[in-house]
Amino acid sequence: MKFLDEAKVYIRSGDGGNGCVAFRREKFIEFGGPNGGDGGRGGDVWVEGVDGLNTLIDYRYQQHFKAARGQHGMGQNRAGIGGDDKILRVPAGTEILDDDGETLIADVTEVGQRFLLAKGGNGGFGNTHFKSSTNRAPRRANPGQEGQERWIRLRLKLIADAGLVGLPNAGKSTFLSAVTSARPKIADYPFTTLHPGLGVVRSDTREFVLADLPGLIEGAHEGAGLGDRFLGHIERCRVILHLVDGTAEDPGEAYATVRGELDAYGGGLLDKTEIVALSKTDALDPETRAERAAALEETAGQAPLLLSSASGEGVTEALRLLADEIGGMKQEAASAVPEPAWRP
Repeated sequence: MKFLDEAKVYIRSGDGGNGCVAFRREKFIEFGGPNGGDGGRGGDVWVEGVDGLNTLIDYRYQQHFKAARGQHGMGQNRAGIGGDDKILRVPAGTEILDDDGETLIADVTEVGQRFLLAKGGNGGFGNTHFKSSTNRAPRRANPGQEGQERWIRLRLKLIADAGLVGLPNAGKSTFLSAVTSARPKIADYPFTTLHPGLGVVRSDTREFVLADLPGLIEGAHEGAGLGDRFLGHIERCRVILHLVDGTAEDPGEAYATVRGELDAYGGGLLDKTEIVALSKTDALDPETRAERAAALEETAGQAPLLLSSASGEGVTEALRLLADEIGGMKQEAASAVPEPAWRP
C-alpha cells in the first residue's frame, strides 16, 4: 500500500428539507386546516479514528465528501427523514486542519474518537407551525437551512513510542529490520527509505512501536533531499534514537547537521529525550572506533552507544534504554492524571 500522510478534501453537510404547505381535504370533515409537515435535518460530516489504517491513501482517489440532504416535509403532518451522515475514517494520529494548513480543527489521537466537522442544516417548518387564532389557513412554510461547506487538510503523524533519525545510510532501516518484523528497503545508496516505516519491538517482556524516518541532510528544512516533511511523525514520539554512521569521516559534524535540522523544524524536537548511537561499528578497527566515539561524545555531550545491527553489538542495550525511557514517561503521564473526585 502506498504511504500518504497529507491530503486535502472538500466536505459539505446536507441541506435541511423544505417545510410543506398542505391542508386537510377529507370527506365528512367539516373543518380542515393546515397539516404540512416539517423538513428533515441534513446529515452531518464527522471524522472518526479507526483501527487498521496507517495511511491516508483513501483520500488520494476521492476528495469530495457530501452528507445527504434532509427529506422535504409532506402532508398529513409527516416530517421528512433526516439525511445520512458522512463519516471520514482516518488512522489514529491524524490532525484535521483548516484550508490554511495551520488552524487546528481536531486531533484524532485514539481509535474511536469522533469529531464533528460540518453540521447539517435544520429542516424548514411546515405551515402547521404558523397557524394561530388569527391565521387559520397559513400558506407559508420555511425552506431548509443550507449545510456547511469547507476545504480541510488531513495530516497524519504516526503514533510511535520511539523514532529513528540520522543522515542517509546511517543504518536506520537495518536497525529497524533487525529488531522488528518490518522489512524496509535496504541498499548501499542514499535515500533508500522514501516513506516512514513502523515496527513493533519486543524487548524482554516489554513492547513499543519504533518509527524509521527518511534520512535528513543539510538544508532539509529548505527542501534539500527529501526535505523535512516527515519530521512531523517524530513530534508524537517519546524518545529519539539518533544513529550516526561510524564509517563517516567526522561523526561529530554528522550529528550536528541532523540536530541543526531538528532545530530549524521546531515542534519541540530538540527537547525530546535523545539516545545517541554510533552505528556500523563492525566495520571499524578498535583504534578508529575509539577515536570516532570520542569525537561524537565531544559534540553530543553524552557517551554514544556502540551499535552494529549486522553483528548485534549494542542492539540489546539500545532497546533496553529505549524501553526504560518509554516506560518511565508512561508512568509519569499516568500519575499526572488527577483522580476523579469522590462523591457520596
